[in-house]
Amino acid sequence: MSGQTATIGGVRAKREQQAVTTRPVRRRRRLGPGKPIRFGAAIGPVLLLAIWSIGSAAGWLDPRVLSAPWTVVTTTGDLIADGRLQSNLLTSTQRAFVGLGLGILLGTVLALASGLSRIGEAVLDGPIQIKRAIPSLALLPLLILWLGIGETMKITTITLGVFVPIYIHTHNGLRTIDSRYVELAQTVGLSRWTFVRRVVLPGALPGFLLGLRFAVTGAWLSLVVVEQINSTSGIGYMMELARTYGQTDIIIVGLVLYGILGLLSDGAVRLIQRKALSWRRTLAD
Repeated sequence: MSGQTATIGGVRAKREQQAVTTRPVRRRRRLGPGKPIRFGAAIGPVLLLAIWSIGSAAGWLDPRVLSAPWTVVTTTGDLIADGRLQSNLLTSTQRAFVGLGLGILLGTVLALASGLSRIGEAVLDGPIQIKRAIPSLALLPLLILWLGIGETMKITTITLGVFVPIYIHTHNGLRTIDSRYVELAQTVGLSRWTFVRRVVLPGALPGFLLGLRFAVTGAWLSLVVVEQINSTSGIGYMMELARTYGQTDIIIVGLVLYGILGLLSDGAVRLIQRKALSWRRTLAD
């Protein structure tokens, strides 16, 4: 009787094992955003261009309000042929990069002074937070009174639009460095400079690069405005002159140029960010 029971139990166990092995395995659902899409960054702009083209071809968009893409391409070719586009683009790029460089330097120095010293934070952080609450463009009337309408005013406006995001994000990166690294640096007796080089700068790098993305966008936004204030060169001057004569196509060329420059600048910073922070594992990976 016991042998028969054991046989029945063995058969039952074998059936249960077969049921487990034949049961379909449920795939675990991925909670992240998924694998990166190849050339995914180009999908949005291409889709926007397609909608613009369809709207223009179908007559839904008045060419006096928004010129067709092919008209903009033809106008761009004409501007390149007479040399106006290259000259104005070079001037705008120089202004943007000079203001960007000065803003990065100023924001980084102030963030280090404020982030590494309580006295520096007490003196600097309050005024910079006040400046953050005041748009740079709101300071234009005052800057014009102080500096006139020349290149100094334009570059100063761009610098003011750049240094605040650099300061805010770098300062935040400094203050969020794990205190255990600071204690370890004190334990091994690192000098002040070695501590800054090996602990502070690597720790603040993610915040600095994030601030740099906002800064490059801020540089182009400030440039758009200052070049339309009594300028004699630059993309903004070309657009303002076109507005006077009702040349919508040239205005669109300028807007497209600003958009491309901003997109390329942000893409360059994102590439640097990906290379410099390749050691991090994030949701985007």
